[in-house]
Amino acid sequence: MIGALIFDVDGTLADTEEAHRAAFNAAFLDHGYDWYWTKRLYAKLLTVSGGKERLEHFIRTLALSTADKAQLFEMIPQLHTAKTRQYAEFVAAGRVPLRPGIARLIREARASGFKLAIASTTTAANVEALIGATLGGPACEWFDVIAAGDEVARKKPASDIYELALKRLQCATGRCVAFEDSANGVRAATAVGLFTVATPTYWTAGQAFGDAALILEHLGDPDHPLSNVDATKIGAPSLDLAGLTRYHRAWHAPSSARQLS
Repeated sequence: MIGALIFDVDGTLADTEEAHRAAFNAAFLDHGYDWYWTKRLYAKLLTVSGGKERLEHFIRTLALSTADKAQLFEMIPQLHTAKTRQYAEFVAAGRVPLRPGIARLIREARASGFKLAIASTTTAANVEALIGATLGGPACEWFDVIAAGDEVARKKPASDIYELALKRLQCATGRCVAFEDSANGVRAATAVGLFTVATPTYWTAGQAFGDAALILEHLGDPDHPLSNVDATKIGAPSLDLAGLTRYHRAWHAPSSARQLS
């Protein structure tokens, strides 16, 4: 029986990456750097989990001296703070809506007494800004656990953030479901044995999600149902708790462990 739902944030709750990309570019401009991350470049950079880590990786690729790179590395915290501030402004302005089915499933789970958790590589400030702007100010209190990236030593695909979330939830792994949008996220969740639902975005659609228990384009809503292919897969135009419970139960049955994705 499912007892808790654990959500990634960027790409899973909302397709935030375009707002993050724009915020990074704004921060670069404000600090006098002529860097511009195109969509194609940013999609490649997303294989590196964590905004600060992404900046460090990008700087390492620049044709600069070791001394110049060292100076840029020292600027990473300042750049990331500026980027986070700009991103929060985008979110507050309503430019980052939740993906189809997210609000519906969260409210359904809450009404049914399920625990809710966040396991994200982004900062707590970004998590709270998005939840508050999309679900309402008090919505952060709906979540029993918010585990953010700055609280762990290793980002996804390492399983640290899920280990932290599960420890705080005090819920058996077999009773929890994870929601992710990237291969790194799926690897992190499945490394601790979690039933994982993958909902890829434009940014992650080409990645490998072989370890996910269920792969859908999104969770579906009455005004934004699943495609015919996905609806046929789960036998409904959207994924609700009843359908999720059925898949979760079947996935844990030895004879069907890998027949659902």
